[in-house]
Amino acid sequence: MSRNHLSIAAAGAMGVVILVCSTADLARAQAFANVKSALVDYSQSDVEPRMACASLESFKDKEIAKLQARVVPAAADAPSHCRVSGILAPEIGFEVNLPARWNRRFYMIGNGGHAGEGPDDPGRASQRSGALQLGFVMATTNTGHDARKEPQATFVLSNPQKAIDYAYRAVHLTATMAKRIANEYYAKPVAHSYWNSCSNGGRQGLIEAQRYPQDFDGIVANAPWVDQTGFTIGALWNQRALTEAPIPPEKLALVAERVMAQCDRIDGLADGLIDDPRRCDFDPARDVPSCAAGTDSAQCLTPAQASTLKKIYGGAVSAGRPYFPGFMYGSEAMSAGPGPNGASASGWLNLIVQRQADVKAADFSLAESTMKYLVFTEPKPDYDFRTFDFDRDIGLLDRWGKLANANNPDLSGFNKRGGKLLMTYGWADSILMPMMGVNYYERALEKNGPKTTDFFRLFMIPGMAHCGGGVGPDRNDAVTAVIDWVEKGQAPESLIASKVVGGQVVRTRPLCPYPQVARYKGQGSVDEAANFSCMAPRR
Repeated sequence: MSRNHLSIAAAGAMGVVILVCSTADLARAQAFANVKSALVDYSQSDVEPRMACASLESFKDKEIAKLQARVVPAAADAPSHCRVSGILAPEIGFEVNLPARWNRRFYMIGNGGHAGEGPDDPGRASQRSGALQLGFVMATTNTGHDARKEPQATFVLSNPQKAIDYAYRAVHLTATMAKRIANEYYAKPVAHSYWNSCSNGGRQGLIEAQRYPQDFDGIVANAPWVDQTGFTIGALWNQRALTEAPIPPEKLALVAERVMAQCDRIDGLADGLIDDPRRCDFDPARDVPSCAAGTDSAQCLTPAQASTLKKIYGGAVSAGRPYFPGFMYGSEAMSAGPGPNGASASGWLNLIVQRQADVKAADFSLAESTMKYLVFTEPKPDYDFRTFDFDRDIGLLDRWGKLANANNPDLSGFNKRGGKLLMTYGWADSILMPMMGVNYYERALEKNGPKTTDFFRLFMIPGMAHCGGGVGPDRNDAVTAVIDWVEKGQAPESLIASKVVGGQVVRTRPLCPYPQVARYKGQGSVDEAANFSCMAPRR
């Protein structure tokens, strides 16, 4: 998985878009894995259409600019179904897939990065097939542009409305239109609606809960891009530091080794996982060998390089105060990489730290495109990030933040109508800063009161990178958990995550509702979830 992430990132600007979309697919790949043990059998599909598929082309709505409907024959990975595709004004591409036998549930996935994916992109097509096999009506949108023609955030140059559609409008419009089409086709209303997505798709899920609480009954928001503008400032901060004192890729293995040596045992168990990096006391200048004055090698850090690392871990600072969180200890860990024979590579490589000077790191590329095309009312394609003043220019991003950020902690509307929200985040994420998810959850707890956990729970995942990958167990079925929560009232007390290597499960571990952590019971293999229990963290 990491090999795909990193090789895609090296493809350049367009590759960044694909990279964040592809990583978003990893966590979703486990959707429905636990269908056989679910409290509700959502695979039971007995509702049949009440009209011909082609008749849906006559479906009318003022928002529809174009509509087509056709029967897709059965294939090895999906049953025969009716596929409706069209355009919602001005250019929102959407697709609705309606199975021949329906389970009365609606399922929708989101977008990575700056969106613009097509419905037949491999990761999205596989998710469509999985949902159709179980009888879900399934929908997607490109949010108003085609990334192959308008890469990253350049879509605003052709029509400023596309910024609004990307920020929040397209998902809402697609969800409501898709459900209306399903109701027409089957002559029965949708009984339950579910959202499952990661990264920017996680942001979209939170936006739905905050702005349009009626759209979905259950939302799985994996590694959500909660604060798009905060992330942008943080990525510019990191790039400024790396420009002034680069970290050579070959030194990342040294840093990762020293971080793990310092942090692995803080939970009382030497298992190659850091269950809560906030508890680790690590200082690059103290805990990594320092290069002698006037020398440099892969086995030491210069003072300037140690300072750069501190800035990346510590996060952006404005007016002398912390402004946005940095990346966590352990996110730089070595895992299967792009080298020969699956050689290890750091989680930061090509995402935070450039492999080569002429290819931008993914985080910076996303942030730079956001600055150039979305932050300013009039896009500035020639904007130079080096002119950004972290004390003076923070407010430049306020306008865009009001449109795109998913950081409103008031979820009272979503709670009042019975919605359930399950959020996950990998502690070793090296694309989005995990603390933006933790901080949002804690603000939501404060805003919505002590009963917030009745409808909203966060699961932090030790060792997992962005939406999947990393050194820790990274596969789990949060979708079945949220369906059980919505339809049977069973709140998830834990999720079981697994690590698969070479097609074999090599480790399982329970994921616990934050702030609980998984603690070893003292007997049995540390690679088996049954030997752990969820407990309050040690103080």
